Amino acid sequence: MSCSSNNEELAIKVNALCKSFAIFEKPSHRLFQMLSGGKKKLYRDFHALNNVSFEVKKGETVGIIGRNGSGKSTLLQIICGTLNATSGEVTTYGKVAALLELGAGFNPEFTGRDNVYMAASIYGLSKEEIDSRFDNITKFADIGEHIEQPVKSYSSGMYVRLAFAVIAHVDADILIIDEALAVGDAVFTQKCMRFIRKFKENGTLLFVSHDMSSVLNLCKTAIWLDKGNVQLYGEAKEIGEAYLKYTLQETYGDEVVLDNSKDVRPEPIKLVKNTEFIDYSSEYKFIDNLNESNGWKTGSGEITSVNIFNKNDSGTNVFKGWDDVVIQISAKAFKDFEQPIIGFIIRDRLGQDLFGENTLSFTDMSQLELKAGQELTTEFSFKLPMLPNGQYIGMLSLANGTLHDNIQHHWMHDAFILNVSSSKVRWGLVGVPFDKINMSVK
Repeated sequence: MSCSSNNEELAIKVNALCKSFAIFEKPSHRLFQMLSGGKKKLYRDFHALNNVSFEVKKGETVGIIGRNGSGKSTLLQIICGTLNATSGEVTTYGKVAALLELGAGFNPEFTGRDNVYMAASIYGLSKEEIDSRFDNITKFADIGEHIEQPVKSYSSGMYVRLAFAVIAHVDADILIIDEALAVGDAVFTQKCMRFIRKFKENGTLLFVSHDMSSVLNLCKTAIWLDKGNVQLYGEAKEIGEAYLKYTLQETYGDEVVLDNSKDVRPEPIKLVKNTEFIDYSSEYKFIDNLNESNGWKTGSGEITSVNIFNKNDSGTNVFKGWDDVVIQISAKAFKDFEQPIIGFIIRDRLGQDLFGENTLSFTDMSQLELKAGQELTTEFSFKLPMLPNGQYIGMLSLANGTLHDNIQHHWMHDAFILNVSSSKVRWGLVGVPFDKINMSVK
């Protein structure tokens, strides 16, 4: 997302956008309000959007995050033109196609076929164009004979299948996806994600989701809406980290305060790729980044050290895929912990969680208390997976409580770095050592 005055570069321009709704305490007040001719005010104003402004360049992919009720869906509906703003302006440059909340866009009394023709014509396609694309739309939706049934008989998954199939075939310049994909099955969701990644090559995407992994995977920048206001915008990874802290603080309330673990936020870690292939393994180099890490702490305790070593050769600082390794994490308590929890997560350069573990399985079986002033050392033993070349970031956490009721007392986003090189992992997020590959012709 950027601030640009050159409209030729823009896909979406939102300027001082506001949206208010009238909330009536009783249904009868709505009638009395009409009869009063505006002399009385029998409602209260609910401000769904407050002076929202931003610009999206052509070809950008922007994630929109925020809690329920933050104004995300209202913003998208105004951009799509299905809802009018109270004040402010929205300008779009190009054809907009949108998959919003369930129930929007289709007539439930019409069949799937009728709704395809109606929806596609709204996007500007002629009947001849829809005729030529209908088979591809139905193939993408894959709902079989239900295409001839009224939409009101559809499950939520079938509805999304047909709605997405339509927007995937209308030659849109701007694609807007709300959280509707969350109801689809895994196979169809993967099909949609493949289309979205292909669309990103030339189109502009606004993507709304509560799944931060999906936002980080698809989006370079992000907008965080909170109670109708733009709380933050910028790099998706940093917005995601700030949003995570905010949501946890909202959950904890006044019980604890999550302070920044560093007064000054460090420069983002620059991730580099290494494309040198040597053998069928991954070589790792561990880098302690504890002093430069960012996150938060409550003051009840803190993580003091992290290290990784090879169980068979503790003197080396280079590791290979499938080595038996130990990650050692130490923490100190400033207040009593009834059930201390230590955990880690390894993430890729997009911030996607690859693997991790915590001590909940241990503390559930064996009660362990940590008194103020004591230090706790935890060791996680496992086989290091094979990973593609690049840099991977380790997140650390110190918490207190149970699986369903805990407080994160120290959270470190970039606590350590694993440099991976000499890998022949060419596809996917992790590698598997194949014993044999054989081909035969009969």
